[in-house]
Amino acid sequence: MVWYAPYDAAEPACPDDRGPSHTAHGARAGPASTRHSNPGLVRPDRAAAAAGARHRTTPDCRQWMTRKTIVVQIPCYNEALTLPTVLAGLPRRLPGGARVLTVVVDDGSTDGTAAVARRAGADRVVRHTSNRGLAAAFRTGLATALRLGADVVVNTDGDNQYPQADLPRLVAPILAGTADVVVADRQPARVAHFSALKKMLQAAGSAVVRAASGTGVRDAPSGFRAYSRAAALRLYVHSDYSYTLETLIQAGAQRLRVVSVPVRVNPQTRRSRLMSSLPAYLLHSSATIVRAYVTYRPLVVFSLVGALFLAVGTLGVLRFLYFVVTEGGAGHVQSVMLAGTLWAVGVMIVLSGLQADLTAANRRLAEEALYELRRAAPQRAPRERGRRRSRAGRLRPTRPLARLAVGER
Repeated sequence: MVWYAPYDAAEPACPDDRGPSHTAHGARAGPASTRHSNPGLVRPDRAAAAAGARHRTTPDCRQWMTRKTIVVQIPCYNEALTLPTVLAGLPRRLPGGARVLTVVVDDGSTDGTAAVARRAGADRVVRHTSNRGLAAAFRTGLATALRLGADVVVNTDGDNQYPQADLPRLVAPILAGTADVVVADRQPARVAHFSALKKMLQAAGSAVVRAASGTGVRDAPSGFRAYSRAAALRLYVHSDYSYTLETLIQAGAQRLRVVSVPVRVNPQTRRSRLMSSLPAYLLHSSATIVRAYVTYRPLVVFSLVGALFLAVGTLGVLRFLYFVVTEGGAGHVQSVMLAGTLWAVGVMIVLSGLQADLTAANRRLAEEALYELRRAAPQRAPRERGRRRSRAGRLRPTRPLARLAVGER
């Protein structure tokens, strides 16, 4: 179950449509223009027509209508101590006018993380009633960000590991239209609190993910990353452990443009909760990589495994033929039997790969249909806190909305 905090008041549709005192569009003062002051409920052209004047799109209005919305989602589990620092370090406005909204996903914390997030100024707080893991928190945050109309979705951690001031550099390639996914490169070899073994494993793991995904990502486990809206709409996280590796393999399979941006990490505030032990982390990460690769390239995997059985079976046949030529073949029938068994298994594996590839094609069609449904889903604009205007233009207090417990989709 997911607890959603209440929304607050929608922004005006245009900075020039803010009430009867703003007459940049030529509207006459009076009842008609008073109706025009209801932000977000009356279209500017209709309000101007009702006032007897035609709506003119000013440069300020055009800039407002084209500005981007960046939603930063922060999955948290018992991060009450460091979360205020993370929220305070995030810029609220970027060069070019892009606005930044924050979504905190409280994954069943017991230290009051949700309350701390609201006091620290988070725009939206979503709470899991129990601890469901990082991957589930990421899915919830991603869905919430898309419903808020995010043009760019940024993920960061609540332990203040990442430099929040580097947010403009992280999203710059997406805003410039040169990337779909941007992953912050922590430069693990230079991180002081990483042990030598961890640095070596980080480098090896990133190399494996680069080979599996076909991307040039330099720091695959990094959680400080940004997705364009189109890329976020195509993400489907199936793992219950983490999202970092699986989403990169998905991005490579879908031919998304993935780039890396170097950053410097902050000093460590606590030990990683995701990596309870090194063997467990390696096991989970390896399983995630293999499953994701098999999901998107089943024919390659099944063909390689089947080819291995076929090759060993062929060696058995060649061995039998050698003894036939040199000794007449008597007493070596076992080689033929073993070779026949291995060949049968190899052929079955290859056929299973063909069937899995057909299933993958159907899954791609289903994902494309889900992408179109997600893209067509209505968006809910984030609302300003405080008071809102009534239809008559009078200010009145916002009424608190009851919290609704809804299931995550």
